Amino acid sequence: MASESDPVELTWSAQYTVAPASRASTLPGDKILLPASALEALLAAAPVVALDPQQTHITSFDPFNPYTFAAERQARSQFQDRHQQLPHPLTFRLVNPHNGRVVYAGIREFSAGEGDIVLSSFLREALGLEGESAQPSRKGSPDGDSDEVVANGVDQLAVNGASPAKITVHAKQLPKGTFVKLRPLEAGYNPEDWKSLLEEHLRSNFTTLTNKEVLVVYGARGSGGKREEFRFLVDGFKPEGDGICVVDTDLEVDIEALNEEQARETLKKIAAKAHRAPGTTEGSSVGGKIDIFKGQDGQVVEGEYVDFELPSWDRSQGLDISLSGVDEEDEIELFVSPYSSRQRARPREDEHVFADFSSRYPKRIRLQPTNIELEEAESIWISIYAYPSESPLDMAKKFHLRASMFDPKSESTSDPTTEAPHNPGDVQCKNCHQWVPSSSLFLHENFCLRNNIVCPQGCGQVFQKRSPAFQNHWHCPHDTFNGNTSLSRQKHDALFHTPRTCFSCGLDFPSVPTLSHHKTTTCPGKLILCRFCHLQVPQEGDPTEPLNPELLLSGLTPHELADGGRTTECHLCNKIVRFRDMDTHLRHHNLERLSRPAPRLCRNKNCGRTQDGVNKTGDTRAGTRKGQGPGNEIGLCSVCFGPLYVSLYDPEGKALRRRVERRYLSQLLTGCGKPWCKNEFCRTGRKNTGAGDKPVPTKDAIPLVKPYLEGMDGKGYSTPLHFCTDEASQRRRAVAEMLSAERGLDGKGGYALEWCIAALEAEGGDLERGRAWLKGWAPKTGEVSQ
Repeated sequence: MASESDPVELTWSAQYTVAPASRASTLPGDKILLPASALEALLAAAPVVALDPQQTHITSFDPFNPYTFAAERQARSQFQDRHQQLPHPLTFRLVNPHNGRVVYAGIREFSAGEGDIVLSSFLREALGLEGESAQPSRKGSPDGDSDEVVANGVDQLAVNGASPAKITVHAKQLPKGTFVKLRPLEAGYNPEDWKSLLEEHLRSNFTTLTNKEVLVVYGARGSGGKREEFRFLVDGFKPEGDGICVVDTDLEVDIEALNEEQARETLKKIAAKAHRAPGTTEGSSVGGKIDIFKGQDGQVVEGEYVDFELPSWDRSQGLDISLSGVDEEDEIELFVSPYSSRQRARPREDEHVFADFSSRYPKRIRLQPTNIELEEAESIWISIYAYPSESPLDMAKKFHLRASMFDPKSESTSDPTTEAPHNPGDVQCKNCHQWVPSSSLFLHENFCLRNNIVCPQGCGQVFQKRSPAFQNHWHCPHDTFNGNTSLSRQKHDALFHTPRTCFSCGLDFPSVPTLSHHKTTTCPGKLILCRFCHLQVPQEGDPTEPLNPELLLSGLTPHELADGGRTTECHLCNKIVRFRDMDTHLRHHNLERLSRPAPRLCRNKNCGRTQDGVNKTGDTRAGTRKGQGPGNEIGLCSVCFGPLYVSLYDPEGKALRRRVERRYLSQLLTGCGKPWCKNEFCRTGRKNTGAGDKPVPTKDAIPLVKPYLEGMDGKGYSTPLHFCTDEASQRRRAVAEMLSAERGLDGKGGYALEWCIAALEAEGGDLERGRAWLKGWAPKTGEVSQ
């Protein structure tokens, strides 16, 4: 038997036609797709290995099941403890016969078309299949396969579209890598956490690494949604060779500059970045929490965001978020998004719910209390963004952010641009439309007409004739936007008249606002907090198809609709219910809870039982349904009525009344003798409660008992009875009385005594489980069905 450290020898090779590049975009890293016939060929070529009889079992093997035990024994005898086994993971060496390029790859699926191989974009580039620039080279495989193929004239590469390219695939097991050296191809790479970035990228995308190939690692998304790229040259392994396997191994990574010049440039960029890090005098502000009682000053560097959070506000009032204190030459944007289970991303230029893209300050976003976006918001996220200019400045831009409340019904706050009232003697200048005193109108108009000019395109703005603002003033020919700087024109065209592509689903949009609306509504990549798995995941779905009726009615996302198909056990009735149906199922329980008949208590004031019996699933007539009801008409439970039962025919109940009277007299004169008894109509009970150990004289006992014998004629049973009972029942009664006296945190909403007794009876006297029973099955005092 081969040792575990030795790789399983697998010899297999084949040649396949490269499938079109359209399918390659779905494959990550070094993954390939092979046809199903390749799997059959690999299994046929797999070596036969010996198995440990103590560790080999069929899928359904159960040592305590005679049927599966016999099947296991038959399977072992059939294979004689030997079978064919493919190595894990399967790795391959790909050779391009046209140019001799070699790269190693891992398998994703055996789902390609017959005779085809699907390569990822990384593999296509490594094999020289991207574009028409691929030319034959002398870079062959170590054992000369590619040179031999080229020499034999097998040239199938579709350089000019004449014939499809073909790739030779060899099964090749690689050693587990322990060390790899990466050399950055550009200076200035400095992520905060290389370890987590590389671990996530390699684990998700790569099975192998090939020496001297370029590894592209993706970082976080920047403004515009484009992901940051880090390109590395793979330059050496341990163990040495042309490739290594990076699955199920501890890989040490060394990142070393290509040369000294690049190292110096990287250190310079890192130092410059640290000099302008958030929180420094020349960097952006760190952001943080903001409240509605005071504004917050800050600064932001071009191309960067400063994030704030408004954790709480009066939801009955409107919310006014304003941005001021900005130089008119600067372009600083204000973005707002509610943070909820349906909106998890920080507001950005291409992903926000509310924004003010104008070039006039102060900027203001007003949210009415009835805005549907705020319905489930846990907090409000606010982001300040400095739009980058063509020649970025080193100086951070100042701003003042304020969040305040406003009354949506107030007329004074309904329009922030309302013109201030003018004096009665003022008149309006025909040129600049300012209100001036009538006595100085002539002088004002002479000065105004010489120096000021009104925008000839009708926006109403007044400029000094020789000012830069007038020289740079513009109006968009496609909409009503205008501005006074070339940067504002550049920003407007980039935001509203430049097509954008969603990086999650590949759809094209005419502008940034339409892209942002897509990314915060129907985009499959929109992050949500799944209500079933409680993870932050993409909502999934196809944005080009209309929502199906189930999604519209349930309010779920496509991910939640699929994830909610899992089943769980209802904590109340133990039925198996789908996650997405649990809310409806619990509403049915709630309706049953409010309409369920109240328990009928035992007439005995010392008893902690109901007449009909209660079960754990809330049935208040459980015993009666099973034929275990009280069996009497005087309102006692079966336990309390047991000592009074006789088989004598007594249609008028006279004999029963005599037995009740004798039991009362026996308790009052001699007592029950039980050490736990607290019955006030028992000599022992009075002794246990400290009332003295004296018998009640018969002449006094009969008048005392007589009122409680009334109602024994079957016309109401309004009078209680006082019989001694067992210790558990008496204790449950006392606990139930205390439980019934409890109220909710708001001072109301307790449970009636009969429901408390029923809860403790169903749960065997356990107080905490009784509270849970009440919460699940009992209506509160005054609660009615809606």
